[in-house]
Amino acid sequence: MINRSGSQIREDFLRFFEGKEHRRVHSSSLVPVNDPTLLFTNAGMNQFKDVFLGNEKRDYTRAVSSQKCVRAGGKHNDLENVGFTRRHHTFFEMLGNFSFGDYFKKDAIAYAWELLTSNHDHCFGIDPAKLYVTIFEGDAKVPRDDEAEKFWIETGVPKERIFGMSAKDNFWQMGDTGPCGPCSEIFYDLGIEAAEEAGVDKPFPQDDQRYVEIWNLVFMQFDRSSDGTLTPLPKPSIDTGMGLERVAAVLQGVLSNFETDLFTPLIARAEELTGHKVEPEHAVDDRSRASLRIIADHARAATFLISDGVLPANEGRGYVLRKILRRGIRHGRLLGQEKPFMYEMVFAVRDEMQVAYPELKETAERVSRVVLAEEEQFARVLTSGAKLLDRSIETAKSEYLSNSDPEQNNALMSDLGLNPNEVHGYLPESAILPGTIAFHLYETYGLPLDFMIDAARDASIKFDQEGFDQAKEEEQARARASWKGGSQKSAAPVYRELPKTEFEGYLTLRVDGAKVLALVKDGVGVPELKGGETGEVVLDATSFYADSGGQVGDQGWLYSGDHNLVVAEVSGATKPVQGVFAHKVRANHTIAVGDTVDTVVDGAVRAATTRNHTGTHLLHAALREVLGKHVKQAGSLNDATRLRFDFSHFTGVAEEELREVEEIVNRQVMGNTKVETLVDVPIDVAVNELGAMALFGEKYGEKVRVVKIGDFSTELCGGIHTGATGEIGVIKVVGEGSVSSGVRRVEAVSGTGALHEFRRDFEVARVVGAMLGSSSDEVTPADGLRARIAAQEEEMKKLRRELDAVRMKAASSSLSDASASAVEVKGVKLLAQRVDGVEKAQMRELVDSLRIKLGSGVVVLGAAVDGKVSLIVGVTKDLTSRVQAGKIVGQLAAQVGGKGGGRPDLAEAGGNDVGSLDAALKSAAEVVGGLLG
Repeated sequence: MINRSGSQIREDFLRFFEGKEHRRVHSSSLVPVNDPTLLFTNAGMNQFKDVFLGNEKRDYTRAVSSQKCVRAGGKHNDLENVGFTRRHHTFFEMLGNFSFGDYFKKDAIAYAWELLTSNHDHCFGIDPAKLYVTIFEGDAKVPRDDEAEKFWIETGVPKERIFGMSAKDNFWQMGDTGPCGPCSEIFYDLGIEAAEEAGVDKPFPQDDQRYVEIWNLVFMQFDRSSDGTLTPLPKPSIDTGMGLERVAAVLQGVLSNFETDLFTPLIARAEELTGHKVEPEHAVDDRSRASLRIIADHARAATFLISDGVLPANEGRGYVLRKILRRGIRHGRLLGQEKPFMYEMVFAVRDEMQVAYPELKETAERVSRVVLAEEEQFARVLTSGAKLLDRSIETAKSEYLSNSDPEQNNALMSDLGLNPNEVHGYLPESAILPGTIAFHLYETYGLPLDFMIDAARDASIKFDQEGFDQAKEEEQARARASWKGGSQKSAAPVYRELPKTEFEGYLTLRVDGAKVLALVKDGVGVPELKGGETGEVVLDATSFYADSGGQVGDQGWLYSGDHNLVVAEVSGATKPVQGVFAHKVRANHTIAVGDTVDTVVDGAVRAATTRNHTGTHLLHAALREVLGKHVKQAGSLNDATRLRFDFSHFTGVAEEELREVEEIVNRQVMGNTKVETLVDVPIDVAVNELGAMALFGEKYGEKVRVVKIGDFSTELCGGIHTGATGEIGVIKVVGEGSVSSGVRRVEAVSGTGALHEFRRDFEVARVVGAMLGSSSDEVTPADGLRARIAAQEEEMKKLRRELDAVRMKAASSSLSDASASAVEVKGVKLLAQRVDGVEKAQMRELVDSLRIKLGSGVVVLGAAVDGKVSLIVGVTKDLTSRVQAGKIVGQLAAQVGGKGGGRPDLAEAGGNDVGSLDAALKSAAEVVGGLLG
């Protein structure tokens, strides 16, 4: 067995199977394309799913890949284990070879054994005595896989090293229905030094740490129906998976994946950035080692996820990315690094992996900026979280949550973003930090569990571990359910058995003699559509473009075979299954399966759409020129009325920058540059030689279309474009704004749409000019209007300040003699007064002033403003142990149809019953007296 680097192992695997006539296929994006059932790409077979299902056909029947994968959310979630075990990761690479109805068990087993044990070129040379094999032991529905055992024995595996295992470990299925079959796993014996119990020699398969699974061969043999029936597949297939990190540990002779060269450079960089070295003389404990491993692993996951277009967010994929990043940041803090550092890890990942994934060279700068922004935001969140933890502990100590002030509890719950009903009735009588709140602080603010446990212990209160665990399980269940439900969005079965539609729309707007292959109404195949009915028509050939690449489907008509009758009006087209075009129609006359029709695209709508699509390519290139090469498409929409382009950027685009972008784009338009479309270009050539940009969220095959606009723009694109840029006419940017964190959106119009926009702007300018009078070249109507509005706003601010001052003076005058106006309630001074027209901020100032004048007492102020009631209660500090502001304002608020809460010394409420305000203020003495007891 030759010790070799992780990069060499990856390349040897790919080359070995290329030598067995397999097509090397690039890793797909970590964001699954057209598969709502998956949170992230988590296996090598994901990109071939439609091929296995029979929905897609490719020009090869054997494939090999090294697929980047993430398991950190949904059903497959390894996040909590990462760093504390030898082999769990969030990001990993899955080596795999695949057969689509070509070879089956015999060849798959022979290839696997040759690669693992042979000393030939690109083979691993592992000692066969170190290997064990498992097969499916059989159950009531599927017999024991004696066939696989026979082929293993024929390759040279001793029978005593072949073990039958249950369906849990050795029967694979794609989902509740669909392809499935037995599998065969290969294990490597790391030796007794790897035993889970030190020095205890357990036989295979009783020690999960010593015997590590390195390869799984899946034999897709059956089709499972909804009733559980298994039908043999007409073309059995092969899907295998070998974790690169695991086999690297084997071939490099180490016990942990983190000790391989795939991780050691990243761990070393983490040491440098955190200042926490792991040499033995520093006596670093296991937790510190785990923290460094977590940083290395999470840096890989975050770098690749962001590179593939995922951004930190509060839901979906972005939420998982945020958890990964914040977990890494938190472990840096455990090592003593309070400053941002994870963004520097991005470049370490790039340096280690850019040979296999050259896209990292281009995206690393953008990724680093995203990570830095998240680190800075998380620092602010941690500060907020720590404060909320302190408040939660103090509230628990004061027993507010269980048997005291409900308004005080409501205020805390509001700040935490929780529903009070989730906590009420849940706590025991003793002071305890509720698990619901602790999990919220853990999940939302990233506060470490042990940190919160220690804080509760230091405050002499209990920590609700059971409640925390329950809240965590409920959250995980919600996440699993949300992604399981995504499977309902898959294409209807009626489309899956249909042949591909021949698309001829690149060259023509009309196709004659297209045959109706299927008609679909409400997701179900029907023999015909009658006049007036709506549905979908699938044809064997079409000129209609279907929704993809941001370009919407064509509109037009289906004519009868003699071209004298419009059989149906087409409002759009989609591809429910790869290669199958479904035309959305309203039938004018009966149309039946087997009919022949002519497809005619609305040329005017197509032309307007293509102008906007070509304009999007120009806009993309111009934004990269003005804002920087980090700009990358994050979504687009091109229809006949407008173009919309989403892109990665971290700040708003200044007006001057937008003008520059618009000028650059229109220079390209006026240059009338030829738009070239290169077809059937190998993807390697397109990306590496032509420099074409691959767009986020698109699925590319081995051969691609490249749209080239001079030397200005080169992109992979399956859409339809103008013949030259001059056909666009002109492009007018009409808007720019934020879509989400780190993503901006520009909207624009072209052609006649731009002309309408210019006409509208001209009308506005003419009206403004008439209103302001004549303007010079130096002062445009827009500048004049801005100046006029600014002056008026300044005048209004001045008037507001003067009005506030008058109101404040009037209110202060009416309360000038606080002591004289106050009444005494059980030895406590109480001042209750109505101060209409005073804003809340001013009421707070008055309360503070009046408390000072009283020296000791309670102040209650009420005001009616715009039909709403505002109440503020202030209690001097010396009295808060006897009476709290929150309790007073709660009872008063109920009388005016409202509610409120706050601190013991200051609380606020609102209401909508202005007519009851005077009565509520008069009852203040009774309320305070009742609380004083």
